[in-house]
Amino acid sequence: MSELLVLAHEDVKRLLPMDECIELMAEALSDLARDRSWQPLRFVVRPPEEQSLMGLMPAHHSAPQPAYGLKAVCIFPGNPARGLDAHQGGVLLFDGETGQLRALIDGSAVTSIRTAAVSAVATRALARPDSRVLAILGSGVQAWPHLEAMAKVLPFEQARVWSRTPEHAQAFAAEAEAPFPVEAADSAEAAVRGADVVVTVTSTREPIVERGWLSPGVHVNAVGSSIPTAREESGEYLRAVEEEGIGPDHIRAELGEVLVGSHEGRRSDDELTVFVSLGLAVEDLAAAEYLDRRARREGAGAVVQF
Repeated sequence: MSELLVLAHEDVKRLLPMDECIELMAEALSDLARDRSWQPLRFVVRPPEEQSLMGLMPAHHSAPQPAYGLKAVCIFPGNPARGLDAHQGGVLLFDGETGQLRALIDGSAVTSIRTAAVSAVATRALARPDSRVLAILGSGVQAWPHLEAMAKVLPFEQARVWSRTPEHAQAFAAEAEAPFPVEAADSAEAAVRGADVVVTVTSTREPIVERGWLSPGVHVNAVGSSIPTAREESGEYLRAVEEEGIGPDHIRAELGEVLVGSHEGRRSDDELTVFVSLGLAVEDLAAAEYLDRRARREGAGAVVQF
Protein backbone atom coordinates (compact mmCIF):
# COMPACT_ATOMS: atom_id res chain seq x y z
CA MET A 1 0.00 0.00 0.00
CA SER A 2 1.26 3.49 -0.88
CA GLU A 3 0.31 7.04 0.00
CA LEU A 4 -1.57 8.80 -2.78
CA LEU A 5 -1.50 12.59 -2.78
CA VAL A 6 -4.67 14.26 -4.08
CA LEU A 7 -4.51 17.92 -5.07
CA ALA A 8 -7.69 19.81 -5.88
CA HIS A 9 -8.06 22.86 -8.12
CA GLU A 10 -7.38 25.45 -5.42
CA ASP A 11 -4.40 23.44 -4.14
CA VAL A 12 -2.80 23.63 -7.57
CA LYS A 13 -3.46 27.34 -7.97
CA ARG A 14 -1.80 28.04 -4.62
CA LEU A 15 1.15 25.68 -4.98
CA LEU A 16 2.10 26.38 -8.60
CA PRO A 17 3.00 30.08 -8.86
CA MET A 18 3.34 31.46 -12.38
CA ASP A 19 6.96 32.59 -12.10
CA GLU A 20 8.03 29.14 -10.87
CA CYS A 21 5.99 27.44 -13.58
CA ILE A 22 7.59 29.52 -16.33
CA GLU A 23 11.04 28.25 -15.35
CA LEU A 24 9.72 24.69 -14.97
CA MET A 25 8.32 24.79 -18.50
CA ALA A 26 11.51 26.21 -19.96
CA GLU A 27 13.45 23.36 -18.38
CA ALA A 28 10.94 20.71 -19.49
CA LEU A 29 10.98 21.92 -23.11
CA SER A 30 14.77 22.10 -23.12
CA ASP A 31 14.98 18.53 -21.78
CA LEU A 32 12.64 17.36 -24.52
CA ALA A 33 14.80 19.02 -27.16
CA ARG A 34 17.86 17.29 -25.70
CA ASP A 35 16.09 13.88 -25.74
CA ARG A 36 16.13 13.67 -21.95
CA SER A 37 12.41 12.95 -21.84
CA TRP A 38 10.02 10.97 -24.02
CA GLN A 39 6.43 11.32 -25.06
CA PRO A 40 4.37 9.67 -27.80
CA LEU A 41 1.64 11.46 -29.71
CA ARG A 42 -1.46 12.03 -27.62
CA PHE A 43 -4.23 9.46 -28.04
CA VAL A 44 -7.71 10.82 -28.63
CA VAL A 45 -10.94 8.96 -27.95
CA ARG A 46 -13.70 10.47 -30.08
CA PRO A 47 -16.97 8.47 -29.95
CA PRO A 48 -19.19 8.68 -33.06
CA GLU A 49 -21.80 11.44 -32.99
CA GLU A 50 -20.34 12.91 -29.79
CA GLN A 51 -19.22 16.53 -29.46
CA SER A 52 -16.99 15.62 -26.51
CA LEU A 53 -13.71 13.73 -26.56
CA MET A 54 -11.08 12.28 -24.23
CA GLY A 55 -7.36 12.85 -24.64
CA LEU A 56 -4.61 10.72 -23.09
CA MET A 57 -1.16 12.31 -22.80
CA PRO A 58 1.64 10.11 -21.37
CA ALA A 59 5.27 11.10 -20.78
CA HIS A 60 8.43 9.74 -19.13
CA HIS A 61 11.86 10.93 -18.15
CA SER A 62 14.81 9.20 -16.47
CA ALA A 63 16.61 12.12 -14.82
CA PRO A 64 17.09 13.63 -12.33
CA GLN A 65 14.91 10.75 -11.17
CA PRO A 66 12.64 8.50 -13.25
CA ALA A 67 8.94 9.26 -13.42
CA TYR A 68 5.90 8.58 -15.54
CA GLY A 69 3.07 11.01 -16.04
CA LEU A 70 -0.34 10.69 -17.66
CA LYS A 71 -2.90 13.40 -18.18
CA ALA A 72 -6.39 12.09 -18.92
CA VAL A 73 -8.65 14.94 -19.93
CA CYS A 74 -12.18 15.14 -21.28
CA ILE A 75 -13.07 18.11 -23.46
CA PHE A 76 -16.70 19.21 -23.42
CA PRO A 77 -17.20 22.26 -25.67
CA GLY A 78 -20.54 23.09 -24.04
CA ASN A 79 -19.08 23.43 -20.54
CA PRO A 80 -18.40 27.19 -20.59
CA ALA A 81 -22.15 27.77 -20.99
CA ARG A 82 -22.56 25.74 -17.79
CA GLY A 83 -19.98 27.83 -15.99
CA LEU A 84 -17.42 25.03 -16.21
CA ASP A 85 -14.00 24.72 -17.82
CA ALA A 86 -14.19 22.87 -21.14
CA HIS A 87 -11.23 20.75 -19.96
CA GLN A 88 -11.99 18.26 -17.17
CA GLY A 89 -9.59 15.61 -15.95
CA GLY A 90 -6.55 14.78 -13.92
CA VAL A 91 -2.80 14.37 -14.07
CA LEU A 92 -1.45 11.08 -12.69
CA LEU A 93 2.12 10.90 -11.42
CA PHE A 94 3.75 7.47 -11.13
CA ASP A 95 6.95 6.55 -9.31
CA GLY A 96 9.60 5.79 -11.91
CA GLU A 97 11.23 3.08 -9.78
CA THR A 98 8.18 1.07 -8.71
CA GLY A 99 5.30 2.26 -10.88
CA GLN A 100 3.26 3.15 -7.80
CA LEU A 101 0.75 5.95 -8.25
CA ARG A 102 2.05 8.93 -6.27
CA ALA A 103 -0.35 11.75 -7.05
CA LEU A 104 -3.69 12.62 -8.62
CA ILE A 105 -3.81 16.30 -9.52
CA ASP A 106 -6.60 18.47 -10.89
CA GLY A 107 -5.94 18.60 -14.63
CA SER A 108 -7.87 21.79 -15.36
CA ALA A 109 -5.75 23.91 -13.03
CA VAL A 110 -2.48 22.37 -14.25
CA THR A 111 -3.45 22.93 -17.88
CA SER A 112 -4.45 26.52 -17.27
CA ILE A 113 -1.26 27.54 -15.47
CA ARG A 114 1.28 25.58 -17.49
CA THR A 115 -0.23 26.61 -20.84
CA ALA A 116 0.14 30.28 -19.98
CA ALA A 117 3.62 29.64 -18.60
CA VAL A 118 4.70 28.05 -21.89
CA SER A 119 3.34 31.06 -23.79
CA ALA A 120 5.48 33.21 -21.51
CA VAL A 121 8.54 31.09 -22.32
CA ALA A 122 7.81 31.53 -26.03
CA THR A 123 7.28 35.27 -25.63
CA ARG A 124 10.52 35.68 -23.72
CA ALA A 125 12.38 33.76 -26.44
CA LEU A 126 10.71 35.19 -29.55
CA ALA A 127 9.12 38.58 -28.91
CA ARG A 128 11.06 41.82 -29.32
CA PRO A 129 12.48 42.94 -25.96
CA ASP A 130 10.98 46.41 -26.50
CA SER A 131 7.42 45.04 -26.81
CA ARG A 132 5.05 47.26 -24.85
CA VAL A 133 1.49 46.61 -26.12
CA LEU A 134 -0.27 43.30 -25.47
CA ALA A 135 -3.46 42.07 -27.17
CA ILE A 136 -5.48 39.16 -25.80
CA LEU A 137 -8.25 37.73 -27.95
CA GLY A 138 -10.60 35.80 -25.71
CA SER A 139 -11.66 36.41 -22.11
CA GLY A 140 -12.23 32.90 -20.78
CA VAL A 141 -10.30 30.44 -18.64
CA GLN A 142 -6.99 30.89 -20.48
CA ALA A 143 -7.12 34.68 -20.71
CA TRP A 144 -6.56 35.25 -16.98
CA PRO A 145 -3.36 33.23 -16.53
CA HIS A 146 -2.03 34.53 -19.85
CA LEU A 147 -2.35 38.11 -18.66
CA GLU A 148 -0.42 37.17 -15.51
CA ALA A 149 2.20 35.21 -17.46
CA MET A 150 2.85 37.91 -20.05
CA ALA A 151 3.43 40.46 -17.29
CA LYS A 152 6.15 38.20 -15.85
CA VAL A 153 8.38 38.26 -18.94
CA LEU A 154 8.07 41.69 -20.58
CA PRO A 155 7.49 45.24 -19.29
CA PHE A 156 4.19 45.84 -21.08
CA GLU A 157 2.65 49.28 -20.70
CA GLN A 158 -0.90 48.38 -21.73
CA ALA A 159 -3.10 45.44 -22.69
CA ARG A 160 -6.22 45.24 -24.84
CA VAL A 161 -8.68 42.40 -24.54
CA TRP A 162 -11.41 41.43 -27.00
CA SER A 163 -14.13 38.81 -26.73
CA ARG A 164 -16.90 37.72 -29.07
CA THR A 165 -19.16 38.66 -26.15
CA PRO A 166 -18.40 42.35 -25.43
CA GLU A 167 -19.70 42.13 -21.87
CA HIS A 168 -17.14 39.46 -21.08
CA ALA A 169 -14.28 41.62 -22.35
CA GLN A 170 -15.52 44.58 -20.34
CA ALA A 171 -15.78 42.47 -17.20
CA PHE A 172 -12.29 41.09 -17.78
CA ALA A 173 -10.81 44.56 -18.16
CA ALA A 174 -12.61 45.78 -15.04
CA GLU A 175 -11.47 42.88 -12.88
CA ALA A 176 -7.97 42.37 -14.29
CA GLU A 177 -5.03 42.77 -11.95
CA ALA A 178 -1.91 43.75 -13.87
CA PRO A 179 0.97 46.23 -13.48
CA PHE A 180 -0.37 48.12 -16.52
CA PRO A 181 -3.80 49.32 -17.75
CA VAL A 182 -6.12 46.72 -19.31
CA GLU A 183 -8.88 47.93 -21.59
CA ALA A 184 -11.66 46.24 -23.56
CA ALA A 185 -11.43 46.59 -27.35
CA ASP A 186 -14.49 47.00 -29.54
CA SER A 187 -13.19 44.56 -32.15
CA ALA A 188 -10.45 42.02 -32.73
CA GLU A 189 -8.90 44.42 -35.22
CA ALA A 190 -8.86 47.25 -32.68
CA ALA A 191 -7.13 44.96 -30.18
CA VAL A 192 -4.52 43.69 -32.61
CA ARG A 193 -3.52 46.81 -34.57
CA GLY A 194 -0.37 48.29 -33.06
CA ALA A 195 0.13 45.41 -30.62
CA ASP A 196 3.60 43.97 -30.14
CA VAL A 197 2.45 40.63 -28.72
CA VAL A 198 -0.86 38.95 -29.60
CA VAL A 199 -2.36 36.06 -27.62
CA THR A 200 -5.31 34.13 -29.08
CA VAL A 201 -7.21 32.13 -26.47
CA THR A 202 -10.58 31.34 -28.01
CA SER A 203 -12.28 28.16 -29.21
CA THR A 204 -13.29 29.62 -32.57
CA ARG A 205 -13.53 27.42 -35.66
CA GLU A 206 -13.09 30.42 -37.96
CA PRO A 207 -10.17 32.85 -38.32
CA ILE A 208 -10.36 35.88 -36.05
CA VAL A 209 -7.12 37.66 -37.04
CA GLU A 210 -6.20 39.03 -40.46
CA ARG A 211 -2.57 39.27 -41.51
CA GLY A 212 -2.99 42.92 -42.47
CA TRP A 213 -3.78 43.86 -38.87
CA LEU A 214 -0.41 42.65 -37.58
CA SER A 215 2.40 45.16 -37.23
CA PRO A 216 5.96 44.35 -38.38
CA GLY A 217 7.83 42.44 -35.70
CA VAL A 218 4.79 41.22 -33.79
CA HIS A 219 4.89 37.94 -31.90
CA VAL A 220 1.75 35.75 -31.80
CA ASN A 221 0.96 33.04 -29.26
CA ALA A 222 -1.73 30.89 -30.88
CA VAL A 223 -3.33 29.02 -28.01
CA GLY A 224 -6.49 27.05 -28.53
CA SER A 225 -7.42 23.51 -29.44
CA SER A 226 -5.19 20.82 -30.91
CA ILE A 227 -8.01 19.43 -33.04
CA PRO A 228 -7.98 19.93 -36.83
CA THR A 229 -11.18 21.97 -36.96
CA ALA A 230 -9.95 24.75 -34.68
CA ARG A 231 -8.37 27.73 -36.38
CA GLU A 232 -5.93 28.89 -33.74
CA GLU A 233 -3.69 25.85 -33.81
CA SER A 234 -3.33 22.67 -35.84
CA GLY A 235 -6.38 23.65 -37.86
CA GLU A 236 -4.93 26.84 -39.28
CA TYR A 237 -1.70 25.07 -40.24
CA LEU A 238 -3.60 22.28 -41.98
CA ARG A 239 -5.80 24.80 -43.82
CA ALA A 240 -2.70 26.75 -44.84
CA VAL A 241 -1.23 23.56 -46.29
CA GLU A 242 -4.40 23.03 -48.27
CA GLU A 243 -4.99 26.61 -49.36
CA GLU A 244 -1.64 28.37 -49.61
CA GLY A 245 1.00 25.71 -50.15
CA ILE A 246 2.50 26.04 -46.68
CA GLY A 247 4.45 22.98 -45.63
CA PRO A 248 6.79 21.55 -43.00
CA ASP A 249 9.66 23.70 -44.27
CA HIS A 250 7.81 26.75 -42.97
CA ILE A 251 7.99 25.42 -39.39
CA ARG A 252 11.31 26.76 -38.15
CA ALA A 253 11.66 24.82 -34.91
CA GLU A 254 10.06 23.50 -31.78
CA LEU A 255 10.26 25.94 -28.90
CA GLY A 256 12.67 23.75 -26.94
CA GLU A 257 15.06 23.71 -29.89
CA VAL A 258 15.15 27.50 -29.82
CA LEU A 259 15.77 27.46 -26.07
CA VAL A 260 18.79 25.14 -26.32
CA GLY A 261 20.18 26.98 -29.35
CA SER A 262 20.00 24.11 -31.85
CA HIS A 263 17.63 26.17 -34.04
CA GLU A 264 17.31 29.92 -34.41
CA GLY A 265 14.29 31.91 -33.40
CA ARG A 266 13.66 35.54 -34.32
CA ARG A 267 16.00 36.77 -37.06
CA SER A 268 15.09 40.45 -37.21
CA ASP A 269 13.01 43.12 -35.49
CA ASP A 270 10.59 43.20 -38.43
CA GLU A 271 9.98 39.46 -38.57
CA LEU A 272 6.59 38.08 -37.54
CA THR A 273 6.95 35.12 -35.16
CA VAL A 274 4.20 32.65 -34.27
CA PHE A 275 4.24 30.10 -31.46
CA VAL A 276 1.64 27.39 -31.99
CA SER A 277 0.85 26.01 -28.55
CA LEU A 278 -0.38 22.42 -28.66
CA GLY A 279 0.27 21.42 -25.05
CA LEU A 280 2.75 18.64 -24.29
CA ALA A 281 2.67 15.77 -21.84
CA VAL A 282 6.17 16.60 -20.59
CA GLU A 283 4.80 19.94 -19.42
CA ASP A 284 2.16 18.20 -17.31
CA LEU A 285 4.75 15.77 -15.94
CA ALA A 286 7.07 18.61 -14.89
CA ALA A 287 4.21 20.45 -13.18
CA ALA A 288 3.03 17.28 -11.41
CA GLU A 289 6.50 16.50 -10.03
CA TYR A 290 6.90 20.05 -8.71
CA LEU A 291 3.46 19.96 -7.11
CA ASP A 292 4.08 16.55 -5.56
CA ARG A 293 7.34 17.70 -3.97
CA ARG A 294 6.00 20.98 -2.69
CA ALA A 295 2.69 19.63 -1.39
CA ARG A 296 4.38 16.84 0.56
CA ARG A 297 6.92 19.27 1.97
CA GLU A 298 4.20 21.68 3.11
CA GLY A 299 1.64 19.07 4.14
CA ALA A 300 -0.84 20.37 1.56
CA GLY A 301 -3.60 18.43 -0.19
CA ALA A 302 -5.08 15.16 0.96
CA VAL A 303 -3.08 11.94 1.39
CA VAL A 304 -4.94 8.62 1.20
CA GLN A 305 -3.78 5.04 1.51
CA PHE A 306 -3.94 3.46 -1.92
